[in-house]
Amino acid sequence: MGARVHFVTGYPGFIGKRLVRRLLEDALRADDRVVLLVQPRNAAAARADLGALGAERAEVLEGDVEQMHLGLSGAEWKALAREVTDVWHLAARTWLGASRPEFRRVNLEGTRNVLELGRAARRLRRLNHFSTAFVSGDRVGVILEDELAMGQRFHNAYEETKYQGELLVRAAQSELPATIYRPSIVVGDSRTGEIDRFEGPYALAILLVASPLAVPLPLPGDAVAPLNVVPVDFVVNAAVAIGEAPAAAGRTVHLVDPAPLSARRVYELIAAHAGKRLPSVSVPARVLQALLQLPLLERLSRVHRPAIEYVNHLAIYNCRNLLELLDGTGVRCPPISSYLDRLIEFVQGTFEKRREAELAQLAGEPDDPLDPPAPPATGAA
Repeated sequence: MGARVHFVTGYPGFIGKRLVRRLLEDALRADDRVVLLVQPRNAAAARADLGALGAERAEVLEGDVEQMHLGLSGAEWKALAREVTDVWHLAARTWLGASRPEFRRVNLEGTRNVLELGRAARRLRRLNHFSTAFVSGDRVGVILEDELAMGQRFHNAYEETKYQGELLVRAAQSELPATIYRPSIVVGDSRTGEIDRFEGPYALAILLVASPLAVPLPLPGDAVAPLNVVPVDFVVNAAVAIGEAPAAAGRTVHLVDPAPLSARRVYELIAAHAGKRLPSVSVPARVLQALLQLPLLERLSRVHRPAIEYVNHLAIYNCRNLLELLDGTGVRCPPISSYLDRLIEFVQGTFEKRREAELAQLAGEPDDPLDPPAPPATGAA
């Protein structure tokens, strides 16, 4: 097929930035090119990032997945459809505070627009769609990669619209070589601990060692359910390896930890790192939800209330396709116990820098160090 042209949405999202770096590293050893779809407000920063990487084979197109033809000009759309070989669709609305129409525009209509590009692409080799393991909604027990519509209900509009977007890709797999990736909870880099999002169960656990409160937050429920987290470098490396496998076309892959620890065990490891002990008695999830409504905890609850449901949700993600497709690649998911200390140290260092910045402020209420940054309109799944 000649040189490959990788088209990536979702830059500069959490996973998207790291995927682009990996694709560019591979492109240095070939004639491949990487084309990024970036919203106009992020275009200058994206070009600066690429310049710092010395990425001569990278191009930024200003557009938006929400718009027809991805917001590109007619000439740009035709050129892209003529040249693209690999599509990486990561753009998604993930912030749980977004409105339902926002979720639908990005997660559903955005996916529909990317599939339109896939159908128009003359040289398409693979369409890689990033979904989420949480399209399983409220299902419990063992969840297979090939299962999708199983009568589940959803905890929020994020899960529901990602499910609807995956339905579109499933239907298109009969005509397009598409692979669906379902990451579980994505945390920082297993080698450096670097993470740029502080929300969900991971952040809830970190409260045990980085909480501004005098006492650690009690563990919700019995926490015997597996807490399935994966480091972002594994997600990227696994997706790139699977994207090269011809057998992956038409399949769905759980990007998960094949042997996750229980939430309680993860919390015990975090507490041990800080020289603390978990409370001997857990607090029922409903009681903890009520506690988070108290004035002292209300600000924290904005970020962590949705996490309580995930911590107590007994879902086991079967990953037969993942293990089969990664066999022989050398890519494997490291156990959380092998990199947890690096995650904690990075998070603690980040919080300390934020606290120092707050002390330097002369007026106004300081930001809560656990508040997430203002979300971009389009991030990474």
